[in-house]
Amino acid sequence: MLPGRCKNAIIISKLPIIQTGLKGVMQAQFADYELTYCRSVEELTLLQLRCADLVIADLTGNCNHPRSVCEQYYSLLSQYRDIHWVFLVSRIFYPLAVELLMCPVSSLLSDAEPIESLVNVIQAGNTRAERISKALLSPPAVPQLLDHNVRSIVLTLSERKVLRLLGKGWGINQIAALLKKSNKTISAQKNSAMRRLSINSNAEMYAWINSSQGSRELNLPSVYGETTEWKTEASKETLHW
Repeated sequence: MLPGRCKNAIIISKLPIIQTGLKGVMQAQFADYELTYCRSVEELTLLQLRCADLVIADLTGNCNHPRSVCEQYYSLLSQYRDIHWVFLVSRIFYPLAVELLMCPVSSLLSDAEPIESLVNVIQAGNTRAERISKALLSPPAVPQLLDHNVRSIVLTLSERKVLRLLGKGWGINQIAALLKKSNKTISAQKNSAMRRLSINSNAEMYAWINSSQGSRELNLPSVYGETTEWKTEASKETLHW
């Protein structure tokens, strides 16, 4: 960013009270941002996206087509990777948000987060911010995964590598490119690991990956690790595959 250039943020929410609340946070904590507002993802313009440094999207209200909304954001995430995308996610949206919106340039926050969490994520930027908040990973998680019998499950080396990269916010396409494998192979390894762990959904899988047990099994410090840690681990994956 050029010195002295004002940064741009877009707030997306169909609820005026949410827009007003986020406006207050941004004006109080990030006065160097110029703000624009939209009621939905459909209202975004190309000019807004090209100029934006930050997008805060509210995924907490009632929605008749949540998958369609998430898929629209998914498309934008792949096109505008210089933007830090912050999604405020309700439990209803959580499985879809994890499946479609978690990537290296996005952060998922619970709609029950304190304001300080949002401020910290924005301050960290899209290279150092946590990818998914602890509040979203907190119980109710997956009780059966805490059973001591799970500790005896042995994942293959390939399955571990795939889960580790998924836990760091990588998508199937990115992992396939990094490891020089087909998308079909990476998906099969992910599904095989889920079967071994008796996991039935992507949301449960990410809950396990980011649990203390999952971090221990996969040798992951945590999903909140520094970017330099992630780059080092990704480099090791490439060298050892």
